[in-house]
Formats: sequence, structure tokens, C-alpha cells
Amino acid sequence: MLSLFQRKRPAVATAPTPPPASDLPKGLMRPESAASLLATPRRQKLLEHIWQRTSLSRKQFATLYRAPLERYAELVQAFPASEAHHHAYPGGMLDHGLEIVAYSLKLRQSHLLPIGASPEDQAAQSEAWTAAVAYAALLHDIGKIAVDLHVELADGSLWHPWHGPLHRPSRVRDRDDRAARLHSAATGLLYRQLLDSDALDWLSGYPDLWGPLLYVLAGQYEHAGVLGELVVQADRASVAQELGGDPARAMAAPKHALQRKLLDGLRYLLKEELKLNQPEASDGWLTEDALWLVSKTVSDKLRAHLLSQGIDGIPVNNTAVFNVLQDHGMLQPTPDAKAVWRATVTSPSGWSHSFTLLRIAPALIWESGQRPTPFAGTVVIDAAPAAKDTDAFVPPAAIATKPAAEGQEPKRWEESGNIAAQAPPPASPAMPDAMEDMLAMVGMGGPPDVSHNEQADAASTSAARSEAPMPTMAVTSPTSPVSTAIAAPPPLSARPSGEHFMEWLRQGIALRKLIINDAKALVHTVSDTAYLVSPGVFQRYAQEHPQVGMLTQQETQQDWQWVQKRFERLQLHRKHPNGLNIWASEVTGPRKSRRLHGYLLQDPHLLFTEVPPNNPYLSLI
Repeated sequence: MLSLFQRKRPAVATAPTPPPASDLPKGLMRPESAASLLATPRRQKLLEHIWQRTSLSRKQFATLYRAPLERYAELVQAFPASEAHHHAYPGGMLDHGLEIVAYSLKLRQSHLLPIGASPEDQAAQSEAWTAAVAYAALLHDIGKIAVDLHVELADGSLWHPWHGPLHRPSRVRDRDDRAARLHSAATGLLYRQLLDSDALDWLSGYPDLWGPLLYVLAGQYEHAGVLGELVVQADRASVAQELGGDPARAMAAPKHALQRKLLDGLRYLLKEELKLNQPEASDGWLTEDALWLVSKTVSDKLRAHLLSQGIDGIPVNNTAVFNVLQDHGMLQPTPDAKAVWRATVTSPSGWSHSFTLLRIAPALIWESGQRPTPFAGTVVIDAAPAAKDTDAFVPPAAIATKPAAEGQEPKRWEESGNIAAQAPPPASPAMPDAMEDMLAMVGMGGPPDVSHNEQADAASTSAARSEAPMPTMAVTSPTSPVSTAIAAPPPLSARPSGEHFMEWLRQGIALRKLIINDAKALVHTVSDTAYLVSPGVFQRYAQEHPQVGMLTQQETQQDWQWVQKRFERLQLHRKHPNGLNIWASEVTGPRKSRRLHGYLLQDPHLLFTEVPPNNPYLSLI
């Protein structure tokens, strides 16, 4: 690798001096140098962050990283990254490129690569893998300027990026005939504009790395292994952060985007479930300039609603939920950029209490003329900062004397196959736009260990994601109950119970809201019957039904344990000869094995009309 820093680079041809901006005809864009394009404070901070993640000297960094970044800047100029989605503004492509490199290098630090290699080999290949991650991230959208944009020079001729960097004024517009995913395949046209032969010679010497990198450059992320996953995760982080910058942009986002789902969920809750402007305890209050919602209440109900709609990936940790809402432009931040406010609500009757609240722009929820009558009382922001999402909807008699204690929520996102979403640390001074928060949202990190007590059958090992690519198998859903033990299942609007849990399972599988035999699945088929991963499946039910928490307020057990016990009382599961309920299983992948714990149903037809094949990666121990 040292030879890379010793070889002299060929001199770069001096670009012709463009005319002054004032002399340009209307609509033409003057090309800028890389130094000028990268000179903004935020881009400088991103470059600094990228350097800090590489552990290289400044000279080495200039050769391996800064040079490709500068070539990228000269090539994309002030082009937008999209027409109306993310980074859809002049310079958006450059910002997105720098952001995704920064995110990907942060994500790369949590991986020892190549996976399965000896520590000595991993150390020897470390810098090559780091550079490959950065290059793959930088190049992932470069094809857009080749197939999505129409760039016309002042004389009417067309510019294509394979001609080299722009040196003459031009005008740019989106192509009407662009294809949605063609830009991924077009990367191969341009990567040599950024990566020179020395860098490619170096990387090609690592077979475990070279193949995945070529797949990424061909747009085939599904074959690129962990390298492709890191790029996709970093891309999601950059896109999510940018889309959350403006509530108006969130309202205009495509219907499938997460921020639209969050927005639609909030609107639904405010119309159907949340109570506003009550004389005493309430779910929220609408003032002239803000909608104030009790933080824990809205996060619990929003999570439950989205999960009931089959929308996965919503964090269990409330702090993480608040960060998602804030990063997607749903919330108005406090003066110190936090999501949660502390304010005292006082009603005209004299009732008063302090809450932790989320602040939302009313225009985000209601159209003009549809806004409800404002609260007749007052909402006064407290001087003390809000430290925790402690408030829940409680009866007026208890609200002044028994607020919810801190730390009540179990850390449940590490279960049921989701990667842990811990409360993220504060953003570093070099990255004030909450990089760490966004990385938590895209699933960075590994699942923590979860203790298991088989004697008590109360807590089970995580259903953490295995490295084995478990296949998703087709499921034929039952059309009618076949079990005599649950002869008349209650409707899903019924009170939580063991019977209700089983009907929820059946309907979730039938509607494909709950997948089976997948790496993230909560239900598998093992030994020709259904295997319910514990505690993940019970936690998922409790998340979708926050009323379970109300039923366990006076008990020492957690909400999912309450569900688990109601399920056990149905006696639908197979027990060990010694009477134990929990069965251990082993997930076997190509490089690693992992254990799960769960319940085996006596009759698989409790969930399936036709029982799917057994999961080939899972076996009972």
C-alpha cells in the first residue's frame, strides 16, 4: 500500500477559466473547482469526519480519499441528487456523496472484515476494506448524472460525464425518460473517473474484497455481502436525515417514504384515538402556534398503529422513536436541538401539571380551516430541560402524585431479530447534524446478550439476526379456526388475552404482517410444527397493543411477560418431559451459529392450514 503514496500523479490539465457569473446567460450554471465546491463549512466538517474515521496521516488521506472526493466534486458540480425526493436541491449530489461516505465509514468500524478471517488477515486487510467501503459509498449514485440528467452546454451541445469534468457553463434538467434503477447499472461508466489504476491494482489484490466491490460497482448489491449492506445502510441514513430537514418537505414526500407513514400515523391517531384539550389529563393540547402531545403516549400509540399496519423497523426505545420523528421533520426541536420539551399545562379550571411533550407544527396535521379550537388554558415551557420520556396518560387523581418512573421500558428492540437501537450519544462537535442518532436508526451495532432462565420461563434469548440467509417460505393462511382449544377466537378489537394473542398471530401470518422462516422472523417451522420465538413474539404483540401495559401497571412483570403467561395458560404448547416450556434451537449459518429459545405448538394448524416446510437453518437442541 505504501507504493500508492510514493507514486507521482500525472499532472491534471488546467481547466479553461469560465466567464464571470455576471456574464452568463440566464439559466446557465458556471462550473466550479473542487476546492470551491468543498469549501462550505458543512462540507469541510464532513471531510474532517471522514479523515478521522480512516486513521491515516494527512498525506495518506489525501492520496487514498481526498483525491477521489475532489474528482467526485468536479464531476457532480452543483447537480441535485434527485428531482423531488432526497437532496433535491443544487449541490445535493455532492452533499449526499460526502454524507454517505461519512456514514459508511462509521458503520464500517463495527465490523471485522473480511468476516470469518483470522485476526491477522483482518488486520492486514483493514485499510483496503475501509477504502473499498468509502469508494463503494461514493460511487453508489454516480450513475445518476449519466442517465437521469440532461446537461446542455451554452452552444447547445450535450455534455456526458464520460467526457470528463465540466469546464464550460451549462444548464441541467431531469430527463423525462429516465428509468428508476438504471443509475445503479450506469456506475460502471464512471468509476474510472474517480479511481485511478493504482487504487484498483491495490484493491484487486484482495480476493475477498474485490468480488463484492465489483458487484457494488455493477449495482448488484444483493451479491455484495457486507459491503453492499454497509452502503445501503449509509444511504438510508443520509436520505432519512435530509428528508427530515423540513416539515413541508416531509408532507410532500412520496407516499411510500417513512416520513409519510409517520405523518399519516399521527394524523390517524389525532383523528381516531388521541384526546386533545381535555379539562384535565389529556393526550395533548393544541395552542395557536403548536400541537403539544404527551411524549410517551404518542410514541407508544404511534408504534402500535404502524406495527398493526405491517410497518416494521419502528424502534421500541422511546428515545429512538423521538429521534426518528425529529430526523424526519415531524417535531419542532427545543432550543438545544432536543426532541422532548418540558412544559406545564394549566386548564381554565385551575388544574395544572408538568409534562414531557413533543411539539408539532399544526399545519403538518390539519389543512387550513380544519384545525380544532385551540386550548383555552395555557402551555408554559419550563426552564428545566426534559430529561426523560416519563409521562403517560394516567387518571387525574394519580397524575400529580405518581408519574411514571424512569427506565420503565424494557430494551426490547434487540429481540425479534432487530438490531439494537440504544439511545444514541450526542453528536460530536464536528458533526452537528445528529450523525450518531441517524446511525442508530439504520440499525448499526450488534444485539446485546440477553439472559435466559429456563426454570422460570420468563425471559428468553434474543431472536437476533443470524448470518444465515434464511429463506422466506410461502404460507397458505387458514380461512377458519381448526383448533378446538380456541373454538371461537375473539375479534382483534377485543381485550388482550391469550386467545387474542393466538388470533393476532393467525391474522398476522395470513396478512403477511408477520413473516415466517426469515432471518428476522418471530415464527418458524421446526419439527413439523410452529416455533414461537420468545420473548420476541410476545414483545411484538405488546408493542401493537399498548393497553397491555395498562394491565400490568400494578404488577412487577413486564408487559410481554403478561402476554407470555396468558399464552402458557392455554396449554397449546409442547412441554419437555421434565415440564419445562422453553425449547432451545440452533441457527446454523455458513460461518456462525446462534441459539434461539421459544415455544413449540402441539398443533401447527393452530396457525397454518398447510404447514410450510421446516426451516433448514433451524434445528432443536
